[in-house]
Amino acid sequence: MNVLNLEHISKIYGDKVIFDDISCGIHQGDKIGIIGINGTGKTTFLRILAGLEEADDGQVIMQNGLRISFLSQHPTFPEGATILSYVTQGQREQSWNPETEAHMVLNKLGIEDHEEEIAHLSGGQKRRAALAGVIAMHPGVLVLDEPAAGLDPGGRREILGRIREFCDSSGTTVIIVSHSMEDMAMYCDCVTVMSDGRIAFSGTPAQVFSRSEELFSLGLDVPQITRVAAALERRGI
Repeated sequence: MNVLNLEHISKIYGDKVIFDDISCGIHQGDKIGIIGINGTGKTTFLRILAGLEEADDGQVIMQNGLRISFLSQHPTFPEGATILSYVTQGQREQSWNPETEAHMVLNKLGIEDHEEEIAHLSGGQKRRAALAGVIAMHPGVLVLDEPAAGLDPGGRREILGRIREFCDSSGTTVIIVSHSMEDMAMYCDCVTVMSDGRIAFSGTPAQVFSRSEELFSLGLDVPQITRVAAALERRGI
């Protein structure tokens, strides 16, 4: 069952066409990775999906009552905020108890000191706190822009593993933009390649990353392919 349908979406900034006439359907429980070189409109695409920007043409049709949470590449935090206050701040008008929900989500993400100030956290811990903030909103769809950017390999594995674990257990749909083909191969079940304002092709990680010549022609970093092959082997696909 589709939770989101994009019908002939186009976006233009000034004279620059960001993307043109994109159509696709997103199923419940999908784990989609989006890759492409800089300037292909990946972040704008996510923001339109999340309802933060409007398309110039076309429409986004979503399931009734669908809640979408968006996490930007550079999340910001209120000055002096603790982890707990940050995670509860967006939930005040919800039907559930914000603090109870926040404690539960933080524990699932391996965050033990809920009263620690965010300013004192490491980069990886801040990423986890930001992720907790969007998960606590009970989203049907998580939209994540480079959620592991700037982290070392161990940090990337931890944060993406936590995302995958949460989505597997909850049935939440996740759409992730990343520059790392290895991460997309390891943690997503579908990979979409964007180029020149369009969806070039999509498929399973094995299908997409077997098309190395096409990826190279689109300007992607084909030397990553050997690491992608290793990631696919670790997943047994």
